[in-house]
Amino acid sequence: MQATLAKPAHFNGVGLHSGVAVRMSLLPAPAGHGIVFERADLPAGSNRIPALWDRVVPSRLCTLIANDDGAEVSTIEHIMAAIAGTGLHNVLIRLDGPEVPILDGSSAEFVAGILEAGIVMQEATLRAIRLTRPVEVRDGRAVARLEPADHLEIDFHIEFDDAAIGRQEKTLDMANGAFLRELMDSRTFCRQSDVEAMRKGGLALGGTYLNAVVVDGDKVLSPGGLRHEDEAVRHKMLDAMGDLALAGAPLLARYTGNRAGHALTNKLLRALFAQRDAWEWVTCGTDLECRLPGAGVAAYGPVQAPSLIAVA
Repeated sequence: MQATLAKPAHFNGVGLHSGVAVRMSLLPAPAGHGIVFERADLPAGSNRIPALWDRVVPSRLCTLIANDDGAEVSTIEHIMAAIAGTGLHNVLIRLDGPEVPILDGSSAEFVAGILEAGIVMQEATLRAIRLTRPVEVRDGRAVARLEPADHLEIDFHIEFDDAAIGRQEKTLDMANGAFLRELMDSRTFCRQSDVEAMRKGGLALGGTYLNAVVVDGDKVLSPGGLRHEDEAVRHKMLDAMGDLALAGAPLLARYTGNRAGHALTNKLLRALFAQRDAWEWVTCGTDLECRLPGAGVAAYGPVQAPSLIAVA
């Protein structure tokens, strides 16, 4: 069945790239509504943007969606991952600025807010998208691939020159709360050498050592160090989870990303939906629902976000 929030969840923060203060609320929505962003600072009637793959426009270092009237919302990947990972299907996301707040750089605070608000099932059947054959896209050495599976699985590989990251790889079956257990607290990361260049380019204006993992060679400069030895690849998987949620329905597929990023994952979704014989709709019965990422998550109860824990 479809699911929404029992009551609103509220978040305040700044945009990672814009540095602009923003207030954001997740609001319950009726069955069939889907995930929709609403810019409260823009005129009604032209301020809503469906969170869908075909609304993505090119953007550096984040996922940005826009509507035909020019309304935009950027850095949506972490909240989309939290929504997918907690099994929500109908939410109105209202914010008063152009970018989702970065909070601690992960999805943990979003998940904590969602679970505190509560999740309710709706009297409407849920459909999922099942792959019928593999689809793959490439950009140089970067590869993103979807292939048939009876649940969502994410397999990711990264490689960086900085020894603090190096080569990392991880594979996870995303069913039954795996996102909460394995990925939600993994933060966005960057190299110290890239920070100045990003800021000159008008990016990372709201970034700090407290909302991103910053590395320099073999050193982790952020206070408290890493939350996981392989936090970098876990965060790339978190990003992929959020970007794949723009399919508009749960995916039954194995996703493989090798050096992939936001743009390549969106290119993959565009390639998938351009080939009607590569996928099919399926109605989720009890046997299928238990294999979806949000299955059983409502029973987890309150979760303390890592960023709310004091670091000595």
